[in-house]
Amino acid sequence: MVITPETSTNIIYPDSDGQPMADNTKQFQWIVTIKENLEILFASQPDVFVAGDLLWYPVSGELTSQAPDAMVVFGRPKGHRGSYKQWEEDNIPVQVVFEILSPGNTLKEMAKKLKFYERYGVEEYYIYDPDKIDLNGWLRNQENQENGLEVIEEMDSWVSPRLGIRFQLTPETLEIYRPDGEKFLTSVELAQQRELERQRAETEHQRAETEHQRAETEHQRAETAISQLEAEQQRYQDLLKKLQEKGIDPEQL
Repeated sequence: MVITPETSTNIIYPDSDGQPMADNTKQFQWIVTIKENLEILFASQPDVFVAGDLLWYPVSGELTSQAPDAMVVFGRPKGHRGSYKQWEEDNIPVQVVFEILSPGNTLKEMAKKLKFYERYGVEEYYIYDPDKIDLNGWLRNQENQENGLEVIEEMDSWVSPRLGIRFQLTPETLEIYRPDGEKFLTSVELAQQRELERQRAETEHQRAETEHQRAETEHQRAETAISQLEAEQQRYQDLLKKLQEKGIDPEQL
């Protein structure tokens, strides 16, 4: 079928590829963790669009597409989309892509994805296998983009040029750090962190209240002491006055 301007407008671009977002809980957790932490990282930047498992159609009139596990587009506004149709987005391609492997992924499938991302302008492509704790990355040569995506030789401590995040591989897992040094956390860890911060704030509030009450008590004690001293001075003055009225010189006593 030859695509013409008339027929291309009639093409239906599905919002789903019919595939599940993840094959298991570990893969799903990693997808959500990366996507949500990227959302948090760029929350204050209105022109950075972050999505997970969203179909990307790079060419109008073609159904060629991929649904990255997580993707980032600089230069496009935040907001809900059924799919990312590049020609409706100032023709800005997805720049950063993450894929999380599951046992069901095949070498042929991943090679096809790499070819797609290389062809359609992805600048950074990361694949993480949580079962093997294996991270691989590809980077587009900015000086000669025709060279496509080139393998990043050392991923441990690698810092993403676009995102500014750092990847740290340990024997147990992959750790990802934001530019400010804060680690990417799961939703449960984020909730626990917020609860700890709430408890810490409550403790500080109670400590401040205790200090305030202590200061109030000291202030009241000082005022009481001053009042007692003033009362003593007044009694002394009254006594002097009475002695003088009786013609007694206090200095002669």
